[in-house]
Amino acid sequence: MQTSTGNLPLRTDDEAMAQVAALIQRARRAQQAINDYTQSQADDLAVACGWAIMEPEHNRKLAERAVRDTGLGNVADKITKNHRKTLGLLRDLQRARTVGVVSENPELGLVEFARPVGVVAAITPSTNPGATPANKIINALKCRNAVIVAPSPKGVGTCEMLLGYIHDELERIGLDRSLAEGLVQMLPTPVSKALTHALMMQADLVVATGSQANVRAAYLSGTPAFGVGAGNVASIVDASADLKAAAERIMLSKTFDNATSCSSENSVVVDESVADRFIQEFARQGGILLEPDEKTVLQAAMWPEGRLSGTLTGKSADVIATAVGLQRPELASAKALVVEEDGFGPDHPFSGEKLSPVLTLYRSRDRDHAVQIVDAIYAYQGAGHSVSLHIDPDQADEQARHLAQALPVARVIVNQPHTVATGGSFENGLPFSLSMGCGTWGGNNFSANMDYRQYLNTTRVVYPIPVNVPTETQIFGAFFARFGR
Repeated sequence: MQTSTGNLPLRTDDEAMAQVAALIQRARRAQQAINDYTQSQADDLAVACGWAIMEPEHNRKLAERAVRDTGLGNVADKITKNHRKTLGLLRDLQRARTVGVVSENPELGLVEFARPVGVVAAITPSTNPGATPANKIINALKCRNAVIVAPSPKGVGTCEMLLGYIHDELERIGLDRSLAEGLVQMLPTPVSKALTHALMMQADLVVATGSQANVRAAYLSGTPAFGVGAGNVASIVDASADLKAAAERIMLSKTFDNATSCSSENSVVVDESVADRFIQEFARQGGILLEPDEKTVLQAAMWPEGRLSGTLTGKSADVIATAVGLQRPELASAKALVVEEDGFGPDHPFSGEKLSPVLTLYRSRDRDHAVQIVDAIYAYQGAGHSVSLHIDPDQADEQARHLAQALPVARVIVNQPHTVATGGSFENGLPFSLSMGCGTWGGNNFSANMDYRQYLNTTRVVYPIPVNVPTETQIFGAFFARFGR
């Protein structure tokens, strides 16, 4: 069986469609069982799922399993990510209304009711095989939906473990085991493209995080979908920046979970008047600038056939240096590898996403040139995601606002570690999320951090209000005064 939407077909088969149909049928029955839950009951579902991943022993086992199965990242940072992202999400959801009346505007005669979407297909990546499914499951159940997870093949074991913990917690708060297992499901193993596509086609909503192939497939499935754009974040270090603080923030961000996040900086654009000093500060943090011949060796290893190899993805800098044969003694303890670049595009692969603690450094002549460099990077890869700015706080507002209007980005992160900040932080007001919309720049239909609002339908009750018909003069008066009738 082949289904086509637009120009690109989604290939599946009758067996996959039948397998998924059985999951969907079970999910629909489970969703109907909670369709009339109160807000308090929906809150309990979300908090129970949150504790399933945050409980310390669960968290540790999930992090260990994720690193063992995927070979990506490191256990300590995954424990931090599982805890911090889930705690922040639950904080955001604590006061969120997802049941019944969520808004009333008597002046406009409007009352808004939150309604479930039904069965959510949650497409999740290998880079976050615990945190991302948990985030989507919590949001889905907060909104009284059922959810079926399509994990990456490498993330299957972690997802199975997570769902076991979730079912236990849901049972602990009073749900029948069969209801818990119907509300939160995953695709059967071995997970395949055919099963994932069948799920996308039969669910009521797709929320896709991961490869751009999966995101495009979600949009082509014929099912309403939210997908995220590609990462390739650039960070600007202004001449006025506190270089020590900037180096510390960028190092923290760049090395977190071995740079497996889409929010990890891939390039840093430094004003040339302070570039050498920044390189020194970054070296004090463990970021070692490679010599030209070392850069050549690393490039050949990372892109052996012109495409980014998975062999070095998510590995630490010292492991990468050893694996590719870089012999300089200081590289044995490096936390990040830095290469200088002045070009962009396929012939300059270091200008793209690297999914490893390898950072590309560009030198800018001034602020306008820095914007031009970032724009060129995003013309190749990463448009829509975000940019970070390290600058004197007294000069930050004007320049940040300029970047917000000049660059194709959904977020401008000011004086913060980018990976920590862009997906929501206890130090900023963004919603906690592991899925960042990148707007039309990144091929997405939204440009916000994905949160519970994407998991809801809204029904509006509309009452009559006093008639409000403007006069022609009210609408056209100023226009006619300037341009005539």
